Amino acid sequence: MLPEEARSIPARQPAMRRASGAARWIAHRLLADIGITDVAIMRAPSGAPVWPDGIIGSLAHDDDMAVAAVAPVGGIVSLGIDVEPAEPLPDDIFAIVATGADRTGAADPRLAGRILFAAKEAVYKAAYPLDRDVLGYEDIAVDLDAGRATTKTGRMVSLAYCVVPRVVVLAFVGE
Repeated sequence: MLPEEARSIPARQPAMRRASGAARWIAHRLLADIGITDVAIMRAPSGAPVWPDGIIGSLAHDDDMAVAAVAPVGGIVSLGIDVEPAEPLPDDIFAIVATGADRTGAADPRLAGRILFAAKEAVYKAAYPLDRDVLGYEDIAVDLDAGRATTKTGRMVSLAYCVVPRVVVLAFVGE
């Protein structure tokens, strides 16, 4: 993590700072792949990363893995990513996250709740910068087989996910 990035992140437990730094390290590598170097990824007061002009992206981490996604603004106008353990979602959390509008279809039944949780987290990250609408889990309907989600405002968000070695969901909004 660059020194100015570290200063933009409030003091927390060392493990959380390392995880945030790991996600930023990945993002720096991805940015370098598209020709952008020596740029700090600061943290906004909202907690969201501040990307260089012309770039969209998202960061996520859990206790064991960090992930990032970046792209030039163009065909994709917003990104969100989340990472979660490849373990069943506890029933009490599933009851908060899932709604009758959600469709998990062919997803591994053991992991469907966790994928749904990660999808809604990633959708929030992709939709909020565009709509500035605070969304609850009940405000996002996910259809994993169709690879899409819809927010309460009608925003359509595309989804892609994997479950090995962790559940990782990428949400993106096209033009």
